[in-house]
Amino acid sequence: QVQLVESGGGLVQAGGSLRLSCAASGSIFSIKAMGWYRQAPGNQRELVAKITSGGWTTYADSVKGRFTISRDKNMVYLQMNSLKPEDTAVYLCNADDSLHRWWGQGTQVTVSS
Repeated sequence: QVQLVESGGGLVQAGGSLRLSCAASGSIFSIKAMGWYRQAPGNQRELVAKITSGGWTTYADSVKGRFTISRDKNMVYLQMNSLKPEDTAVYLCNADDSLHRWWGQGTQVTVSS
């Protein structure tokens, strides 16, 4: 079992920045990759960024150059710069092991225009 707790969401004006944090606990030794997804009302959940245990990263095209994912031990971070109103969503932390996908409960990010 892996437990994930997100923090750092909030309300920010367009052009601003936020840093999301996710703390993993439990069987963290089994984690192969961690990432951030987001879901806006009426939309499907989408991948924002992912980082593997080896440090390989991938980003959604819509956030490349603006968001940066990083990982330190049991923590994963998402630095979000130049935020846009379309970035408004619930952001969920995710962790994958060989068999399972774990989710946090999410943190709201709202970007005002």
